[in-house]
Amino acid sequence: MNVIAVPATLDDRSFDQMLAALHRGDPKGGAGEAAGRVLVDARKLRWVDPYGMLGLLAIGAVAARGGEKPRFQIPESADVVSYLARMAFFDHAAEVYDIHGGSRRAGDSGSEVLLEITPVQSHMDVHRIVDRVNERALAILTKQLDYPLKEAFQFSVMLSEVCQNIIDHAEAGGWVATQTYNWSRRLGRKVVSIAVMDLGIGFYGSLASEHAARYGDRWSHASALEAAFIHGLTRFHDPGRGQGLQQIRKQVGRWNGKISIRSGTARIADVPAWDDAPPLEEDLPRFPGAQIAIIIPSRMTEEDAKSPTSRAAAPVGKGGTR
Repeated sequence: MNVIAVPATLDDRSFDQMLAALHRGDPKGGAGEAAGRVLVDARKLRWVDPYGMLGLLAIGAVAARGGEKPRFQIPESADVVSYLARMAFFDHAAEVYDIHGGSRRAGDSGSEVLLEITPVQSHMDVHRIVDRVNERALAILTKQLDYPLKEAFQFSVMLSEVCQNIIDHAEAGGWVATQTYNWSRRLGRKVVSIAVMDLGIGFYGSLASEHAARYGDRWSHASALEAAFIHGLTRFHDPGRGQGLQQIRKQVGRWNGKISIRSGTARIADVPAWDDAPPLEEDLPRFPGAQIAIIIPSRMTEEDAKSPTSRAAAPVGKGGTR
C-alpha cells in the first residue's frame, strides 16, 4: 500500500508534498494511476484551507483511477474534523474514498464559510454558485474586509469567471470552495481564500492544438501557463475569448491579492509583496487538470498602497528567462 502522509498544514504550498508521495506508488510517473491501494493518512493534519481540501479530493479521485478506491484516515484534531464537515468535505470524500477514523460531526457553520465545497460540472452550476455566494460575499467583503460595495460586487464576477474556466477548458468537472480567515500572524489582516480545481486536460492540453507549433521545442506545461496567464492566449478563435483570466489577474492585483495556477508540472503566480512564493515553478510532480488558488486580503490602507504590490510572473522565453 502506498501511504501518503498529509502535512500538518495543507495549502497550495504543501500540496506538492502529497503529489510526490503519490508518484512513489506510480512506476510510470503518470500522476498516481498506480497498481495497488493508496492510503491518504490525515491524522496529523492541524490546519487546512480550501485549496488543501480540494487537493485531498483530487488526489483521491486520481488514485482511484488505479482500480481500487483509496482509503482516507480522518484527522485526529476534532477542530479540523469539525471544519472539514462544515465545508461538506466528507460528503464529497465519500464518493472517492473509503473513510476510516472517528466522528465526522460538524460544529456551527458560522458566517465565515462563504462557499462550501461545491461541484462544477455545467454552466448552470456556475450560476447557482454565484447566486449562493452573492449575499454572503457582499456582507463579508464590505463589513469584514472593508471594501466599497462597488468593488465587492466584483467578487462574484471573478468567482464566476474562474469557475467558468472549468467548463470552457477542462473537459472534465471540478470543485470550488471559498472561506475567510484571520491571518493575524502572517499578514495582520483578514483574507478570503478561493480554490478551484479540476482533473481535466490542463492548460498544456487545452492550448496545444492552437499554440504548440509556434513554441516548438520550448512548448511545455510552464510555457502553456505563461501563454494563458501572461498573454491571454486561448484555444478559441472568437475575439475576446481568453480575457476572463486576464480580468481575474487585474482584479486580484487591484486588491493586493495573490493568484497562482498549477497545471501539469508547473505553477505560475502573481505574487504580492506580503508573500514569498516564486512567480514560476517547473518540474513539479505531474498532476492532471488545473488547480487555482486566490487570496484576497482586507482593503489596503493608504500606507499599504504606497509599497510595491507584486512580483509578476516572468514570461518563459527563448533562453530560459524565468
